[in-house]
Amino acid sequence: MAWLKNNRKTNSFLWFLQLFLSIQLLITVSEKTIIIESLDVADFYGVHNQHLKLIRKHFPKLQLIARGNELKVIGTDEEIESFQEKFHQLLKYFDKFSKIDENAIDAICAQNDAFFDKERSLDNGVILYGNDGLIIKSRTDNQSKLIEAIRQNDLVFAIGPAGTGKTYIAVAMAVKALKAKEVRRIILTRPAVEAGENLGFLPGDLNEKLSPYLQPLFDALRDMIPAEKLKMYNESGVIQVAPLAYMRGRTLDNAFVILDEAQNATHNQMKMFLTRMGKSAKFIVTGDITQIDLPRNQRSGLPESMRLLEKIKGIQFVHFGEKDVVRHDLVRKILNAYNKYEMIK
Repeated sequence: MAWLKNNRKTNSFLWFLQLFLSIQLLITVSEKTIIIESLDVADFYGVHNQHLKLIRKHFPKLQLIARGNELKVIGTDEEIESFQEKFHQLLKYFDKFSKIDENAIDAICAQNDAFFDKERSLDNGVILYGNDGLIIKSRTDNQSKLIEAIRQNDLVFAIGPAGTGKTYIAVAMAVKALKAKEVRRIILTRPAVEAGENLGFLPGDLNEKLSPYLQPLFDALRDMIPAEKLKMYNESGVIQVAPLAYMRGRTLDNAFVILDEAQNATHNQMKMFLTRMGKSAKFIVTGDITQIDLPRNQRSGLPESMRLLEKIKGIQFVHFGEKDVVRHDLVRKILNAYNKYEMIK
């Protein structure tokens, strides 16, 4: 009898073992490769892969193998699906803030609603987050008007003195549109008055020739886009530097185009630029009609455009003044002093 009982126990154990193995065979192990695009993988994974190690702790049942911008995920279909959802949220967070930390990783992987509520509350009035979490938002009423004008219109003129942030806001809105995939490229242009628009004699390629004249636009971009990503955008043509005189004949579709220092564009140049607008394009024109650097025998096309286009529906003008200056406090006082002098003169 004892032998029979032991034999039954053995048979039961074997039956359960066989059932367990059968279930394991039904649980298929899958493999998925995630390609990480348009961001610095080293920064995302952290120093010595500290961020990646933390992500692994949240998904102990998965095998994560990182090679360059590829992440191989091995596990069950259900586990991989759950991981992909959280991982894409992590990538989205990094793309938005240009950084990520342990708190964000823990909150996103654990689906911490309180964390997301706090993040949403911080977004109020923010255009975008630049490098190292730099908050880029309007600082004056007219900057807010410019943001709303760009949202509502395809052609916007921002007119006012230096230091009012009109160019910076325009670039921020361009980067935001690119991130949201509302446009495919950003095109920056500016009259190269000092070179008479004849850049052929200057050394270097087209970007290098025009770079000194577009430095303020580049400075703004460097605040908003990580260096490696900005370099990639430049090389791939997603962000283009286009001399104003070289834009003739182009049709600019699906683009956010900024013409800076437009007061130094002639009548013909301004007309040529404004007629380059293609489908799904945004054109922003910034300038200061008190700082025209053209030779005396050439008239600026900007004041002329303001008179001709001010009543056309779909075009909006936003005017900035001394009160909008967001540089050093002395800049406002300097502008005021010069304006008084020029009125007397």
